[in-house]
Amino acid sequence: MIYYFIAIAVIALDQITKYFVVRYMDIGESIPLIDNVLYLTSHRNAGAAFGILQGQMWLFFIATIIVVSIIVYLMISQVQGSKWFGTSLGLVLGGAIGNFIDRMLAGEVVDFIDVFIFAYNYPIFNVADMALVTGVIMMMIHFIKEDRKEKKQGK
Repeated sequence: MIYYFIAIAVIALDQITKYFVVRYMDIGESIPLIDNVLYLTSHRNAGAAFGILQGQMWLFFIATIIVVSIIVYLMISQVQGSKWFGTSLGLVLGGAIGNFIDRMLAGEVVDFIDVFIFAYNYPIFNVADMALVTGVIMMMIHFIKEDRKEKKQGK
């Protein structure tokens, strides 16, 4: 299935970019790409999104195994005919596995994309995080559209 290739591409891009950050940048080092907007900043996160739940690795392992299992089940049973939904699942699967690899190998996630939105410094993130957020947003859109379609057909 093409959606597994999307997941593999996300994992590969995520791990390659993290490798270069770990290999060529010191923790805390920041390289401006667009001044006052976008930086490469080497950061480590032992928690979840926005640094919450620091040091709760067992929780992340269990949650990731459950999420990956559900995503694979959905990819097998629910994707037929919906490229949008399949793509969203592939993105979420790739993102979840990308960060899971970091947690398994290093006990923390490598983050490096540092964005300033006006004066707000958005929490530093990585490729896996982008795939997860994009996939979840796409999934929400899919479910909203499906719900509207069912309500329209039910009338």
